[in-house]
Amino acid sequence: MPKIGIADTTFSRINMGKIAIDELRKNASVQIERYTVPGVKDLPVACKILIEKKKCDIVMALGMPGSQPIDKMCAHEASQGIIQAQLMTNTHIIEVFVHEDEGKDETQLAWLMEKRTREHAQNVIKLLFHKEQLERQAGTGQRQGFPDVGEIK
Repeated sequence: MPKIGIADTTFSRINMGKIAIDELRKNASVQIERYTVPGVKDLPVACKILIEKKKCDIVMALGMPGSQPIDKMCAHEASQGIIQAQLMTNTHIIEVFVHEDEGKDETQLAWLMEKRTREHAQNVIKLLFHKEQLERQAGTGQRQGFPDVGEIK
């Protein structure tokens, strides 16, 4: 049975890890290993531990960077670390970040965080079990959270 790692943060304003686990369990028979850290810059090592020590086949890195310029810089650094962890382990880490300023208010932000998390959990299932579905979607302008933008014809 495949094992999925969930790396999430306490800085996030909703429980993205719980949402991801719910979506995964509703749609696949998998083992889940969760590792919660304080913030997004802690995610790369959490992901690497989930892969190397906890033997996860794929990992979701869930975080909510703030809206200030320093938060955007920290998110960029975390993304670079996540990419490095992927390259070091030859394992997919699906980064699911929702920046605090992506929503016009708290209601839209909470909606976006849940929708993006659930849609990326579906992508994890596709990567593990249904790669052909992703191939069929290539070039179709898929977006996680907000509406798809569609392909250019």
